[in-house]
Amino acid sequence: MYYIVGCVIAFILSLSLGMCVIPMLRRLKFGQEIREIGPAWHASKAGTPTMGGIIFIAASAASLVITCLWGLIAGKDSGGFIDLLLVVLLSLAFGLIGFVDDYIKVVKKRNLGLTAAQKFSLQFLAALIFATFVALFSDAGTVIDLPFTEINIDLSWFYIPFIIFVMLATVNSVNLTDGLDGLATTVTLVVMLFYLLTSIKFENSAMALFAAVMAGALAGFLFYNRKPAKVFMGDTGSLFLGGAVCGLAIILGQPITLLIVGLVYVIETLSVIMQVTSFKLTGKRIFKMSPIHHHFEMCGWSEVRIVCLFSLVTLALCALMYFFG
Repeated sequence: MYYIVGCVIAFILSLSLGMCVIPMLRRLKFGQEIREIGPAWHASKAGTPTMGGIIFIAASAASLVITCLWGLIAGKDSGGFIDLLLVVLLSLAFGLIGFVDDYIKVVKKRNLGLTAAQKFSLQFLAALIFATFVALFSDAGTVIDLPFTEINIDLSWFYIPFIIFVMLATVNSVNLTDGLDGLATTVTLVVMLFYLLTSIKFENSAMALFAAVMAGALAGFLFYNRKPAKVFMGDTGSLFLGGAVCGLAIILGQPITLLIVGLVYVIETLSVIMQVTSFKLTGKRIFKMSPIHHHFEMCGWSEVRIVCLFSLVTLALCALMYFFG
């Protein structure tokens, strides 16, 4: 099982890169600016290096190359290469969008980064290309599984718009979840472990390797991203993770499982939608602050407590999906 090898390599590389990249980000003054609408006590985080997602992106990419080469030399099964390539390219595409957004914020000093229209257009294009290639060239095809049933549905021509919607919703949900030290990292680490086990169950070695490598890279990054965070992943990291999670779910034919194992992502997004809608219609807010992790902060919960709760909820839902889905 060379998944373990890939996971360990990614973990070591992520830890090692963190020691080099974080000081470099400090020297370049790539520090996070804290928006005034956030919790007041987050002001102490101003200046913490951001764009740290390049740590686990580089670690996972290098680990994939090393492990795949080792697998070829050892005569391991090289099936699923196209699917693996599609997921890697998708993740990198979203990571690049996030990098441009972070660059504009940090270097160009435009705190909002890309405009909403620019970001949506780029994400839509990446999602469209990926969905089209999956439908035409991937072993996954246009068939998806319904959780907790034995039913498979061929979406045919509706597959591409459905997948685009799933991807845009998920990627931006992961981005919203990245608001506390270690939150998006920990929750996504649990989700990656779920897709690792699911890939092994489905005998999809390519996706198992990708999930294992991502889990290892995130575990290494968490050493620096846990509270008090020495580095933030930025949109570079959160959009990359959103693409990676989507890619895994889609190639495995299980995009609907994202509603279950990624319930934390879903709730984060719904809390923002509900807050904005309520305020526009009634002038009143449902939550003390959104996304919902800030609401719990305003209620007096510590960041560590919130991260632990959200991660445990994700772990329970992943276990439910794995054993009964």
